[in-house]
Amino acid sequence: MNSHQKVSMEQINSTFPPHNNEGLSEEQKLQTPGQGPASTIISVPSYEDPPKDFFAWSVFNTLYMNFCCLGFMALVFSVKARDRKVVGDLHAARSYGSTAKCLNICALTLTLLLLVPLLIVQFIGLRRP
Repeated sequence: MNSHQKVSMEQINSTFPPHNNEGLSEEQKLQTPGQGPASTIISVPSYEDPPKDFFAWSVFNTLYMNFCCLGFMALVFSVKARDRKVVGDLHAARSYGSTAKCLNICALTLTLLLLVPLLIVQFIGLRRP
C-alpha cells in the first residue's frame, strides 16, 4: 500500500475494533477482601548503601602510619564495623565506620606532620658540607 493512498474509515474500523470499556465504569463498587481475585502485596525496602568500614585504609595506617597507635585503633574499629555490618546492625556499623574514618584521618595527618619536617631537616642536613 502506498503512503499516499486514501483509506476509508470502514477499513480502519474493521482493522481496529472498538474496545470494551465495561471495566471502567464508575458505578463499580469496591470489593471486600476475600471476595475478588487474590492479590499479593510485596513490600520492597528502599535501597540503602551499605556502611563503609575503611578496612584497607586502616590496615595501611596500622602498617605504615601508626602514630601513637591510632592506626591500630582505626583497625579495631574497622573490624567492629565489618562485624556489625555482617550481623545486620547497620546503625552500629555506620558509627564504628565513622570512628575508624576519623582515627585514620588523625593517624595519617599526625604522621605526615611528623615525617615531613623530619625529612626536610634530613634533606637539608645532607646538603650542607
